[in-house]
Amino acid sequence: MTWPYDSFHVEDLDTVDEGVERHLFPLLREEDKSWDFILGHFLGVDHVGHRLGPDHPLMKTKLEQMDRVLREVVEELDEDTLLVVLGDHGMDSKGDHGGDGALETSAALWFYGKGRPLVNSKADIPEHYRTYRTYPNAPVSHRSVQQIDLVPSLSLLLGIPIPFNNLGAIIPELFWTDTTGSTFYKALQANAGQIRNYLDTYRLSSAGGELDDAWDKLQNMWNVTNGPDAELNSQGLDVFTRLALTVCRAMWAQFNVTLMGLGLTLLVTGTLGAWAIYGKLGMLHDDWTTWSEGATKTLLRSSGVGASIGLLAYVATTYFVDKVVGILDCIIFGAFFASSVTLIFSNGYSFRKSSSFESLPIPLILHTLAFMSNSFTFWEDRLTTFLLLTSIVPFVLVGFTAPTPRLRYRILGFSALFALCVRLIGISTVCREEQQPYCEVTFFASSAITAPPLVVLALSIPCAIGIPLIVKRYLSISQSDKGIAAILLPWLFPTVLLQSAGAWLLEWMDSADILGPSWSAGLRIARSLLGWISMGSVLLIGGSLWYHVTLCIEVKAREQSGKREVTVIGFANLFGSSFLMFWLISYCLVYTATQLTGQVILGLSVVALLSFLEVVDSTRDVRGMSLAFASATPSTVLEVDGMQTNLATVGLRFSEITPLALLGVHTFYGTGHQATISSIQWKSAFALTPKMMFITSVPLVALNSFGPTFLFALAVPLLALWNTAPLPHPAATSTARRLGVKAAVGMMMYYGTMLISSAVTSAWLRRHLMVWKVFAPRFMVAAISLLVVDVAVLFAVGVGMARVEAGLRKLLGGMPTMDTRAKI
Repeated sequence: MTWPYDSFHVEDLDTVDEGVERHLFPLLREEDKSWDFILGHFLGVDHVGHRLGPDHPLMKTKLEQMDRVLREVVEELDEDTLLVVLGDHGMDSKGDHGGDGALETSAALWFYGKGRPLVNSKADIPEHYRTYRTYPNAPVSHRSVQQIDLVPSLSLLLGIPIPFNNLGAIIPELFWTDTTGSTFYKALQANAGQIRNYLDTYRLSSAGGELDDAWDKLQNMWNVTNGPDAELNSQGLDVFTRLALTVCRAMWAQFNVTLMGLGLTLLVTGTLGAWAIYGKLGMLHDDWTTWSEGATKTLLRSSGVGASIGLLAYVATTYFVDKVVGILDCIIFGAFFASSVTLIFSNGYSFRKSSSFESLPIPLILHTLAFMSNSFTFWEDRLTTFLLLTSIVPFVLVGFTAPTPRLRYRILGFSALFALCVRLIGISTVCREEQQPYCEVTFFASSAITAPPLVVLALSIPCAIGIPLIVKRYLSISQSDKGIAAILLPWLFPTVLLQSAGAWLLEWMDSADILGPSWSAGLRIARSLLGWISMGSVLLIGGSLWYHVTLCIEVKAREQSGKREVTVIGFANLFGSSFLMFWLISYCLVYTATQLTGQVILGLSVVALLSFLEVVDSTRDVRGMSLAFASATPSTVLEVDGMQTNLATVGLRFSEITPLALLGVHTFYGTGHQATISSIQWKSAFALTPKMMFITSVPLVALNSFGPTFLFALAVPLLALWNTAPLPHPAATSTARRLGVKAAVGMMMYYGTMLISSAVTSAWLRRHLMVWKVFAPRFMVAAISLLVVDVAVLFAVGVGMARVEAGLRKLLGGMPTMDTRAKI
């Protein structure tokens, strides 16, 4: 008999628990007892922990309910029934679990029976049979057993065989029913015999060679159990069961070094190939499209050859060596390795000749070296703040030496604003277990309450209103707040952001029980409705408007002296402003999936992004003026401050990409995330629905977790497009597209290099105590982040830039003459 319920609906604290009660007590009250075993799994306490935290008043309510249920169950028990109360996991100070902390992996265990006592009070159980554990902040240690020990213990108590593949050991207190421990000894013999049978069977299997190194030790310990001294035999059986578990754990926690080596080789060669492309794009000019088409064909051919070689290598070695690499692994490795090596050697000259590498990427080097230390890895959120502020220093130095006051004030002013935003973003954090006691949670109201801080509640609405106004103010600098921007910024984007903030405010009111339980269902429906409206309107209305209108310009035509003169306002930043509208659509989607504190942080990140773009634009003007002073005539130099810098002349540098890559990492941490499973914000799964729905909940959690990474990878082409006028056409358009692709490749390189570093350290330190707690989770975050970046830059170049270029061609094709002036 089973009665299943939806266990993923964290918002519902009562349905599962009430269902268990509804079916549990009728079974307990049956006179004929048609059952042998009942399992009831209550979820309300766990859901309160996830949703509200362990210190919320509703936790007391649920615990009181569990206390009442337990008392009633005890009353209904007969003398032949055993009651076992346990938790399948614990929870940390925020109510979450999933990590390996003591509070997360420990739970209470209670055995109770009304018949004869389960434990002989006069028994003197030797201490070597029992283990103890001291929990955080506990003054004394407590008796501790492993969950795996429940299986053999309950099996023998129920009178059924221990499952064949179980490696647990019986709990002594349950079987030491006499003063001599004879019953315990018999149970331990059955327990150890079952494990011995399993090991013998495993030894005879095809994988039996895995036991070779430990077999003599296991055999010797088993022989000890057959001596004349019963006490020594008993101790030997206990040690044998624990040794078998230790051996099997070590045996199954194996690493395929060959596959790891192949994977690292592909990561390194692939990233070097990306560096080669990056350098080549810095050297090419209008002929870059021809080169890219030829390079694509070469890569496809080399991939085919490499896949064939990989297949032949697999077949050729089949009869000579044991296979640790499958046929698909060989084909994939051959294809990608051959294409990467071809790319590196065919463009190796670009490493030496490209002006893009005129300085070492110091922040990237320091960032990758940090993963070699567990301390730097779990303090990466603080490290990123330092690296991000350091990355802006070269621009500040240029500002001090700028040849005009206007450029000097722009560079230093926007750099200061960028640094301020970075610092404010760094204030928001959630703490890893390893950061205690030197970290204080600021993303939530406290470490035990998952509600937003009061200051965030006060800023949520002003932030939603202010973000579009701030963007409009930045665009007005180049008079590019026209066209589609004049529709989206004052009307659609504020509405969407307000709806998103309103939805999360309703969630807070529901969680805090502001209006009482009777309003809970209505608040959830209203919250979901606002989420659907905000996401739907920005996708359907915003996306459609941007696709059909696209450009942020205003075209004016007038007759003067018999000639028709066309003036295009906003032409100087046509590329950048139009692409920014495309970026803001994705920004609104991430905003909707982000909690209130994260929304404020996303607002600061927009200001940081736009400030940095203005810094980059002004420093390029300084470099352009320096070139003009070095090569132009005096009359030309006097006019250069009023000109736009030729992007093809000054180019795009990796030092300009680094701050955006770091800003993505910084915002990831600032929006309440860490490289830990327990920091996943499961509340975002219910931003569109009151109940769990995989079709919406999974994408929402992904958007919440890696949305910041996606956004700043999506924004990287702005480094090539911001304040770039599309004249002369088509040369300027080709340059903008080339450098936009170069910026995208540079972003991939940064995250690819971080992935290599985290993968190398995880592989090298695979036996380190912290590998599964620190290094492996950071590797997984790096791998997912690189995939997110790849998708983002492909979307940016293939959709965003392509559509802006199409809009420009349509605009220029409709003009009567090319005597077009841009008002700047």
